[in-house]
Amino acid sequence: MAHLTVTGRAEDRSFNRSGGGNPRIRDVERRAHGTKLRGDLERSLHQADVERAAVADDLTLEELKALGIILVLDAADPAFPLKLDSLERMSSHRVKRPQWLLLAVNPAIGDRPESAVVWVSDAYRGTFLKIFEDFLERNTPTGEPQKRALVANIASIRRAVLLDLWQSADDPPTGLAWWEIWLTRTDTGVELLRAFAAANRFRMSQRRMDLVDRTVVWLQARWDDLHALPFTAVPVAEIRRPEFVDTVEDYSRDDQDELTTDLVERTKFAPAGVPVVCHLDSGARRSHVLLSESIDPSDVHSVVGDSGEDRRGHGTLMAGLALYGPLDHLLWGKGLVTLTHRLESVKMLPDEPATNDPAAYGLITAQAAAAAEASAPGRQRAFCMPITAPPEARAGEPSLWSAAIDALSIGTDIGQSDSGIALLGQPDFSAARLFLISAGNVRDRPRGLDHRELCDISEIEDPAHAWNALTVGAYTDLTAPPTDPTFDNWTALASEGELSPHSRTSVSFASRAWPIKPDICMEGGNVLSDGVDFHDGHPLVCVRTTSARDDLALASANATSAATAQAARLAAKAMAAYPSYWPETIRGLLVHAAEWTPAMKADVQGATTKAVRQTMLRRYGWGVPTENSVLASNTNAVTLVTQDEFVPFDGRDHAARRFRLHRLPWPAETLRELAEATVQLRVTLSYFIEPTASRRGWRRRYAYASHGLRFELNAPLEPVDAFVARINREAQDEEAGARPPSGSERWLVGGNQRNLGSLHQDIWEGYGAALADCSLIAVHPVGGWWKNNKRGDRANLPLRYSLIVSLRTATQDVDLYSPIAVQLTVPVVAEIEGLS
Repeated sequence: MAHLTVTGRAEDRSFNRSGGGNPRIRDVERRAHGTKLRGDLERSLHQADVERAAVADDLTLEELKALGIILVLDAADPAFPLKLDSLERMSSHRVKRPQWLLLAVNPAIGDRPESAVVWVSDAYRGTFLKIFEDFLERNTPTGEPQKRALVANIASIRRAVLLDLWQSADDPPTGLAWWEIWLTRTDTGVELLRAFAAANRFRMSQRRMDLVDRTVVWLQARWDDLHALPFTAVPVAEIRRPEFVDTVEDYSRDDQDELTTDLVERTKFAPAGVPVVCHLDSGARRSHVLLSESIDPSDVHSVVGDSGEDRRGHGTLMAGLALYGPLDHLLWGKGLVTLTHRLESVKMLPDEPATNDPAAYGLITAQAAAAAEASAPGRQRAFCMPITAPPEARAGEPSLWSAAIDALSIGTDIGQSDSGIALLGQPDFSAARLFLISAGNVRDRPRGLDHRELCDISEIEDPAHAWNALTVGAYTDLTAPPTDPTFDNWTALASEGELSPHSRTSVSFASRAWPIKPDICMEGGNVLSDGVDFHDGHPLVCVRTTSARDDLALASANATSAATAQAARLAAKAMAAYPSYWPETIRGLLVHAAEWTPAMKADVQGATTKAVRQTMLRRYGWGVPTENSVLASNTNAVTLVTQDEFVPFDGRDHAARRFRLHRLPWPAETLRELAEATVQLRVTLSYFIEPTASRRGWRRRYAYASHGLRFELNAPLEPVDAFVARINREAQDEEAGARPPSGSERWLVGGNQRNLGSLHQDIWEGYGAALADCSLIAVHPVGGWWKNNKRGDRANLPLRYSLIVSLRTATQDVDLYSPIAVQLTVPVVAEIEGLS
């Protein structure tokens, strides 16, 4: 039975809001605190002038002489954040000029308070100093010191040095290296940096990336050579370690020519025009007999200057898994294999030895997506990217690569030029893309550490923390020991259904504000150990797939790359079964269909608090989806899919005027009959956000996400008017900074823990009768940088989302499907082509 699509059952409801929240402000002694900060500022300005004068003597170009000073404002306590909105100000001239600019924010971590890096124009030093004079000398109408919200939470002010602009996790390297330079976006910024590089004989890449308010370029030098940069006119905002991907694991061979040929003869290949999995990898061996009928020569591309042939072997391994899944049971089977999707390949990993061109992988990913789309516009595709790099930023923080993925997902325009690509334009939902990205692999295995503990401290890699992507981790059911006597004392590290020892997690994310990753898990293989050594690639604890060695060869694959390719196969099959579903919906459907294995469920449901439960989610995601659960409902487990859009923010002030109220076609009578039978309600809300990648605190106007959405279910016996009033109240509280209520204790995760990222899911379990009258779901917006920045070019833009709701009961003779289908006038029996 097909999932049920729900249309025409949602309506706009208006918000009725008033009031606001109170910021957290320290209680300080006015005279002592203001005098101290004023002295800090005056000394910092003087010290910076001395440094700048020394640098100016070495500058040969007048235009490189600085027009402002970079300062660092340190907060006093992690509990009292800085008032970031006040750390950026433009002049009131018709052509506005910056008075001071917020360049970057180092967030509070543990006992370390927040700090902000601010550029202050020479022309407005006096105005900036007046902030602290006003705090000392002037009062508000209520008798409070002026500028108290800003000044009270600052502990000290000091002049910035080069290290204050460093925004990557590790210390900067000391030798000759490439640097990713983030510039405040101006008409002359790149030219000034190019002049600085030329004057110092530094190498500078011709590539660039233009973001909403930053320009990113790459420069090669030694760290010590850059110490003068903060004291020049170059509008540098941040410096990061460049994001490169240099190597991909190779896997062992297992030649099975006869079985391969037999499988080809039993396969019915999909025709042209069906959805595809588009591989962004090391290329693909198109001539392999298991692949050649599913990938046309015109669908093999490269953005690294060659034919797209796979010389590393990784891309061909993944292509076989994305087309067939693990091959073992198919190779030994005898039945017909029917395929419903095809393949594309874009080579974005160069042949070894890899080039040392410092092109950001965000740019290369954009070029790869554009290459496939230009060749076959309008084709439904799932982008499979089973390649990652070590995290570029602090744990969980967005990077340039992940922001590029988020931008491409929401359908931004991609402008290509000789100097690079401008990624972030106005979103186009009709051009939205679905990216599936591997969580990254654990590579080093210290002895004596439990494999799950190692996975928990190994954070997911770049760009797997992208909000809009479906991030895939690995679990394993492969636990049998080899019969080879060489491995007599070896056993698998992970038990059946546990997290694969290869898989990374988001348990160690420094801030719980970042999305829960991975989203789902697929088979990624196991690791063997004799208690001293480890064997990562034994064929018995890996999955079989196609090899690039020759046109018949098979090989073993494992880890999160293999898991991601299998997830991409499910996504393409769902696209074929439901061609009207958006990328957001396909992503949501795979997560909605996932179930925890018994081993995972013991950890998740055994957690004593919702916060600990979220930690388990950061290890396992929502579990493992199966092909049956992704593609079909049945009588006692029915899934409802709604695709909706609305304009929540009106006018240039982006005021939140309305939310959506969904009246679901509920099987109320059937649920009442299940008075004492357990019913599970699962709700998934999936949407895409527009990102911003500069590191300026990610709060309010500097928020990473353009917007957010939330869902709420009406309580039993809660009238519509009371439910609408509650949504108004809770939405207003969250906008003011309060945590959302956790809701019913029967929710597995609760509102405090689930509202992260751009995909929210929760599970309610209880008696059927308690759900009989709970047929209303509200979807309401919360502001991001669209609203907080009052962006005129984002005013009145529609948002779209997918709301997926399912009812399930273990009672086999209960029919939940038919009463809903009757209300929707849908035939009760619906065949899904290709479901096996």
